[in-house]
Amino acid sequence: MSAALLMALALMQHEHHQMTPPPAPVQQAAPVDPHAGHQMPPQAVQPDPHAGHAMPPVSPRTGDGVAPPPPTDHAAERFYDPALMASARAVLRQEHGGGSYWMVLADQAERRSGQGADATAFEGEGWFGDDFGKWVVKARGEHVDGHGWESGEVQALRARPIGPYFDLEAGLRVDVEPEGRTYATLGVEGVAPYWIETRAAAFLSDRGDLSVRLEASHDLRLTTRLILQSKVETSLAENGSDAELGLRLRYEIRREFAPYVGLLRQRSFGDAADRARAAGDRAGHTSVVFGVRAWF
Repeated sequence: MSAALLMALALMQHEHHQMTPPPAPVQQAAPVDPHAGHQMPPQAVQPDPHAGHAMPPVSPRTGDGVAPPPPTDHAAERFYDPALMASARAVLRQEHGGGSYWMVLADQAERRSGQGADATAFEGEGWFGDDFGKWVVKARGEHVDGHGWESGEVQALRARPIGPYFDLEAGLRVDVEPEGRTYATLGVEGVAPYWIETRAAAFLSDRGDLSVRLEASHDLRLTTRLILQSKVETSLAENGSDAELGLRLRYEIRREFAPYVGLLRQRSFGDAADRARAAGDRAGHTSVVFGVRAWF
């Protein structure tokens, strides 16, 4: 009975302490438009600045990535004599690389000392022309002490560019020593990747003999004045072939004048080697060289 009484008292106390409901949320008033009732003036329409202007047609391209040809009319000729303006344009082209140039280069002028007799050798060229073509004269030879001229030749060539780095050369080659002979010459000369100076030429003699000469050289700058040049040259012919490897260290006292020292290895093959052995010489020999390289 006491338990039922306690439960009744508990229910009465819970009903007496009921939770009051939460207040209703306050609704905020909508903001008032400050421009309400104001009439906005109509926006003025801006006129098209290009209205009524006929745009010139775009010149068609002659190919993918190729610009159209330059115009042939000059506005200045409306006010000045066209002949005077043509003369002024010619001077402008010459001052900006359109002129003619020349150069004489003694690439090798050296003394060779090694096994056997000493020798004196030279190799050089001179040219005159412009960016569209040059006249080139090349000369080389070797004189052996006690034996006379072992070789000597002169080339007269016409060079035309076939790309940004190579020229096509054609002309004549005349051997003065050891026997007079004339060759038709066709070759290329230029700069290969990694700054390798490259020459390749084919020679057809007046007797129908065909030969080929290949050359490659590279200048390694150790300092701004000290340069190590490596050069490989080979000649291929029906009566034998030979090869030459040289290392020359030069010091540029001036850019146009540089003495040098180096080593040169020469070797003959085939019939050329047999002829050397028959004459009592070796097929290959090494020489110490010293000389000068100059140009102007």
